[in-house]
Amino acid sequence: METPIARASARLNRAVELIVAALMVALVLDVWLGVIDRYHFHWQLPWPETLARYLMIWAAMLAVSSGIARREHIGLTTVIDRLPFGLRRTLLMISDVLALALFAYLLWFGIGFATGGANKQAMIFGVSMAPFYAAIPVSAAICCVQLILVILRDKGRQGEPATVEMPK
Repeated sequence: METPIARASARLNRAVELIVAALMVALVLDVWLGVIDRYHFHWQLPWPETLARYLMIWAAMLAVSSGIARREHIGLTTVIDRLPFGLRRTLLMISDVLALALFAYLLWFGIGFATGGANKQAMIFGVSMAPFYAAIPVSAAICCVQLILVILRDKGRQGEPATVEMPK
C-alpha cells in the first residue's frame, strides 16, 4: 500500500524528472546548433557553448534529487548489509540525517552564492548570473524536501529485501 508520503515523493520526483528531461532536450538542441554552426553555417554564434554549460549544470544538480527519491545514489553497503537489523537501521537513518544536513548547508551557502551572482553579468547573454547560480540553492532545497520525504517513507528500512518500491 502506497502512503501519502510515498506519493508526494513520487510526484516531486516526476516533476523534477520532467524538468531534467526538458533541460536535456534543450542541451542536445543547443549543442547540435553549435556543431551545425561551426561546420556548416559559420555564423560564429558565441552563446551555444555557454548555454550548454549552464543547461548541463541545472540538469545535473536537479537530477540529484531523483537519485535520492529512488535510493540510487552511491552507497557502500558491504559493511552495513552484514550488521544486525537494528544497528543497520540506525546507521542508515544517521546517514540520511547527515545528508539532509549537508544539503541544508548547501542551500544556505547557495542562497548567498546566487544573490552574489545578481551583481555579476553574463557577458555573452547580457543578463545577471543569478538565474544560472540559482541551480545550487534550488536543487539543494529540492534535495532537502526529497530527503525528508524518503526518511519518512523508508524509516531506515531501505536496506531490507522488501524495500519500498518507487511508485510509477
